Amino acid sequence: MGTGFLKRLCWLGVGCLIIGLVLRPSRGQDWLSTGINLGAARVRLAVSPFQPVTSDPALSNLTREFNQVLWNDLDESGIVDLVSKSDYPLRLPRDPEEVDFKAWSDPPAAAQMLAFGKTEALNGNLVPTARLDDVRNTGNPSVLAKRYVTAPNETSARAAAHRFANEIIQTLGGGIPGIALSRIAYVSSRTGHSEIWVMDYDGNDQRPITNFGSLSLTPRWSPDDTRIAYTSYLRGNPDIYVFSLETYRGVPFPRYRGLNTTPAWSPDGKRIAFCSSQSGDPEIYVSNADGSNLQRLTFSPGVDISPVWNPKTGNEIAFVSDRSGSPQIYIMSSDGTNLRRLITAGGDASSPSWSPNGLFMAFSWRVSDTGTYDAYVIEVASGRIVQLTHDAKRNEHPSWSPDGRHLVFESNRSGSKQVWTMLADGSNPRQLTTKGENWNPSWSN
Repeated sequence: MGTGFLKRLCWLGVGCLIIGLVLRPSRGQDWLSTGINLGAARVRLAVSPFQPVTSDPALSNLTREFNQVLWNDLDESGIVDLVSKSDYPLRLPRDPEEVDFKAWSDPPAAAQMLAFGKTEALNGNLVPTARLDDVRNTGNPSVLAKRYVTAPNETSARAAAHRFANEIIQTLGGGIPGIALSRIAYVSSRTGHSEIWVMDYDGNDQRPITNFGSLSLTPRWSPDDTRIAYTSYLRGNPDIYVFSLETYRGVPFPRYRGLNTTPAWSPDGKRIAFCSSQSGDPEIYVSNADGSNLQRLTFSPGVDISPVWNPKTGNEIAFVSDRSGSPQIYIMSSDGTNLRRLITAGGDASSPSWSPNGLFMAFSWRVSDTGTYDAYVIEVASGRIVQLTHDAKRNEHPSWSPDGRHLVFESNRSGSKQVWTMLADGSNPRQLTTKGENWNPSWSN
């Protein structure tokens, strides 16, 4: 493998992806906010702290954890404005008959909706009873009423809060499920080697799934979130590996000649697209999920890499190619026909990530005349572009959340390469990782 080829490999995401920007349109344009389900007026929501029915310290601690997770989930949702706790009435309700509708709907709270409830320890279980009321509708206020029976530990308390947050978000957000139970796969060097890790969407429960003591990169979730495909140099050569999160064991996948990297699942989970240099040049190939029925899709000198399927239709694949002289994003039909270049304004464009609704592509772009590295979104049909990150060092590898309202990405704005999330209009950035260096994030489905 020649030195020139390895240098080209760096910008492609196998270690040191170089990506960035060209245009600088204004942030939060209406067409983007509407398209990614952030355009509607936010609901003004009060979240009254759940109250334990006894003074038992263990129940109080679990209730405190439940309350914090619920608040954070709703605050991150992008569809509600949380009422400041300093504006709450003095009396906080546990049960429906304790709700003072006027106190919650009038200023200073001026809430439209109220989430509230209680926690109990019953038969060895933690039992939160959770409600969502429309405080303006005194005749029929109940919107949601849920009861969760779960184990009395912190993990289960967090999961119950995530579930209730998802119920609220789906109810108030046009039927789109929340992301509070989703996960993020990424690469971390904190053990001294680049291994594949997973964590909850909010950065909790960070843990490795590989322990090869080698170089592992480019994790991608299967559509049902039961498997992760990734690249590893375990045997010295970059090859595709598949890991089952059900059995916590590897799933067989063939080793092809040459470089094999950047796997991506089809929306039905039956096929995997990836880059392979088995024919000489790195090209895009597609196989069945077990590696059988291999088909080559691209036939161009240079490097074709980083495929990603249109998750809405499964009929198109975007990928990165330097066939024009610099890394650019192209789209083709899933059989390799109907090729077109997506980004035409120059610079270096890479790391495509298709939005769940198939309308947008997040990507990284480096504008030649500025040399900065930022995350962008393009509307695929019209070519309209919005820059999401500004003046915050390098920002790369964006990946969509399953609700289409958020992006996860890597950034060195804090001084080292870490995983961050933001709303899909570029607002509300939040750092998830701190230990070692962390990059190549991929959001579950």
